[in-house]
Formats: sequence, structure tokens, C-alpha cells
Amino acid sequence: MAGESKIQNPKSKIQLMLYYFLYQFIFKQYGAPSDSYIFKGLNVIQYVTFRTAWATITALLISLFFGGRVIKKLSALKIGQEIREELSHEHQAKKGTPTMGGILILGAVFLSTILWARLDSLYLWLALGATTSFGIIGFLDDYIKIVKKRSLGLTGWQKILGQLLTALIVWGCLYWVANYPWNVSIPFFKATAISNYPDSVTWIYSLPYLVFIVFVLLGSSNAVNLTDGMDGLAASVTFIAMSALTALTYVASDRRWADYLDLTHKPEAAELTVFCGAMVGASLGFLWYNAPPAEVFMGDVGSLAIGGALGTVAILTKQEFLLPFIGGVFIIEAFSVMIQVGYFKYTKRSTGKGKRIFRQAPLHHHFQMLDWKEPKIVFRFVIIAILFALLSLSTLKLR
Repeated sequence: MAGESKIQNPKSKIQLMLYYFLYQFIFKQYGAPSDSYIFKGLNVIQYVTFRTAWATITALLISLFFGGRVIKKLSALKIGQEIREELSHEHQAKKGTPTMGGILILGAVFLSTILWARLDSLYLWLALGATTSFGIIGFLDDYIKIVKKRSLGLTGWQKILGQLLTALIVWGCLYWVANYPWNVSIPFFKATAISNYPDSVTWIYSLPYLVFIVFVLLGSSNAVNLTDGMDGLAASVTFIAMSALTALTYVASDRRWADYLDLTHKPEAAELTVFCGAMVGASLGFLWYNAPPAEVFMGDVGSLAIGGALGTVAILTKQEFLLPFIGGVFIIEAFSVMIQVGYFKYTKRSTGKGKRIFRQAPLHHHFQMLDWKEPKIVFRFVIIAILFALLSLSTLKLR
């Protein structure tokens, strides 16, 4: 593990949970002066790769252990999914299935991250805070749907307002609290990895970067939200995308790898690797219950939070332009809706009758209208998601 990110400041005032107990207390007190291999073995807690692996395992086990209980509670509270009338008969049969299961994902992510990460990381709290904020927006949307017994919750503008406010808070923290470089890192061009002003060739200053942050966060959160329409689809694609982002976050935070791959080095992003690992485990554990036929849906509380987490981590690690590769399926789904709506409005304005390119949008519903079975659609989208994830990782050396 030579060259790997270690604890930078072991005497930090904020040292909590398993990291503190196992490394700062047990190892420092007993392991260093001891000849016991058990005590000395706790030295691995300082390595971010070890803690990321265990954050993944912990989040997975939490999801598996509490998943059934959460589903029973949601059923008892009659928190069931409302289905849009225009969707297929196959979808109408899912009406009443427990929703808002994204609470399980968020709970597993938060608990495992707090257990295994260093809590003196500003970037970690930014990611957790942004994920929570997007989750709250989704929660309100789901709650209104359930209370009013309809398929639409918050209005589009209400959602956008909440997302804009979250993006503004993220930008504000980066501007006033963090020493964040306002350069744009572009794949394939190693010169853009230089983040020191005035040497950076892609320095755009803070206010233009605010627009960039708004675009990334709103785009990623809504893209995941649009993808969440079939049993296991959003959860499985999230697992793949977050796995790729975990690797990208690690190499960006480790100087040895960042220098070798000509990436913008972000040492303060090291603990985000633990957060991403927790998201990987939580999404995989949720998939256990969300696999077809789904016992629970994640709802907007899950999909908006996941999208917000993807976008926030990409911003903090300077991987924004890799998001179309990391979450390619999410992007395709979002573009299918934009194309459908745009073409319909254009033809209605020009000919008086709106026309559609797809039978239904997002894209997965188009294939469903072509009589593809849900499992086939989900599996093929998963294959495409894996391809995009591999493409994102392949860009690391293409500079």
C-alpha cells in the first residue's frame, strides 16, 4: 500500500467512530508498542482503500439486514407507488408497491460512511449534505404523491428551485470555505489538469463555475430520476456508475496516481472514496429487494439523492466531463425525454399536431412499448452501463 493516501493529521480534533476507535485509540495505544499481530494489524485502518472496502461491505449488510423491516414499515404506513395512467398494463400492476425505499439507501450510506471515514473532511460533509438535500426534495415529492394519491408530487419549478438552492450552497461552500480551484478539467487534454492560477488554461473563475455546478447537479439528479422506472434499473446502473466513480475518486486523491495519469490532484477528496464505496454497497443491497419483481421502489427520495451524490462527487474531484461516460445510461435516458418533448413542441408549433420520435419516453418505456420484457430491457441497459463505465476508466491514460 505504499504511496497510498494515509491519515494526514492523526491529532485532528474530529476523530470518531470505527476509524478513531480502531486506529487512533486501539492501534496507537496498544498496537504500535506491542508485538501482537492482532494489534499491529489495525494499522491498515489508516489506508483509505481498506476503509472504502469495509464501508462498501457495511452498507451492503445494513441494506440487507434492514431492507425487509423497512419494506414492512412502508407497507404498514400504506406508502404505495402511484402509477401514471399512460403507462403500460404491466406497470399498472405495480400500483401500491411500497415506495420511498431510497430511505434505506441513504441510511446505509450515512451510517457506513460515518463509521469508516475521517469526519474532518470538508468534501465528505459537502457530499453528505448535498445528498441529504436532494433526498429531502425527493422525500417531499414522494410524500405529496402518497398523501394526494396521484402520480405527480412537487411541480417542476418547485423541484428546480430546491435543486438550485442546493447547487448554490455547494458553490458557496467551495467559494468561502474550501480552497477550490475554478479550472475545468477536460478528459484527453492533460494541460487542463493544471489547477494553479494563472497557469491553468481552463480557469473560468467562480461565477461562471456556479453555472457549471448548477448544470451538473440538476442534470445528474434529474437524469437518475428519469431512469428510475423499471424494477432494478436505476439501482443496478447506480451500482456500476458508482463503482467507476469510486476508482476515479481514489486516483484523483492519491498524488502518485494523479501525477502518473495527469489528473488534477485532489488530496482533500480522499474520504469521498469511502462515501462512494458506501453508495456502491447500499445500491447493491437495495437491489436485493428491488430486483424484478420489485418488493420496493426507491422513489424520488432515492433517485434524486443518488443523482445529487454523483454530481457532487464529480464536481469535488474535477470529473464533471467524465459523467457522460460514468453514467452514460442516465444521460441517454435524460436526452430521450428532452428529444421527445422538444420534437413534440416543435411539430405542434409548426404543423399544429405534435409528433413523437419514441413511442414513449424515457427510453426504457419505448422498448417496453415494443413488447420487450422488463428483465430484458434492464439487463441490456446494465450491459450498456458496464460499457460506459469501462470507457470512463479507459480515459485515465488517454491524455
